[in-house]
Amino acid sequence: MCAAMHARLSAADQKILLSLAHEAVCTAARELPIAPLDILVLSPPLQEHRASFVTLTLQGMLRGCIGTVEKCHPLAEDVVLRARAAATRDPRFNPIQCDELERIDLEVSVLSDPLPIDYKDPSELPSLFKIGVDGVILRHGRKRATFLPQVWERVPDAEQFLRLLCRKALLPDEFWKSGELRFEVYQVESFHR
Repeated sequence: MCAAMHARLSAADQKILLSLAHEAVCTAARELPIAPLDILVLSPPLQEHRASFVTLTLQGMLRGCIGTVEKCHPLAEDVVLRARAAATRDPRFNPIQCDELERIDLEVSVLSDPLPIDYKDPSELPSLFKIGVDGVILRHGRKRATFLPQVWERVPDAEQFLRLLCRKALLPDEFWKSGELRFEVYQVESFHR
């Protein structure tokens, strides 16, 4: 099952999103307000409501990653909000400092619309995900967690991937075998700066 994909973003749109994300990280590090964004002057794909993640790395190590799986804002605005949050509000890290800005690498991931995974037996789950392609959302009551498809690069085993996703949702590692979880998959279009 493939998640519903939108048309790919043009190289120009990708460049605009990377520039917006970079500016958002820089203003956040300098504790400056977000500059007003005139959505109406942007291309239609950047005006469309889409979900995104922004990942920051420093010398190849994660330095911040914030995103959403919900389509709440026009894509350009969503990327700005996620970039600023990745720079300042990832609870795993201290806020980005000005002296780090020149060394920060930035990745924007734009999500497709998530689609549910139907399964009868939890033992089927590891075979239902496309390793390296699918982002996965786990839901259980009010608990939710997601891993972007890029996580498969570090965790290529589907059962380990599911254990870590349960842990991220603050559930027992083996809870994926309970049959009580709902799963959705999505794909991403990601690009770097």
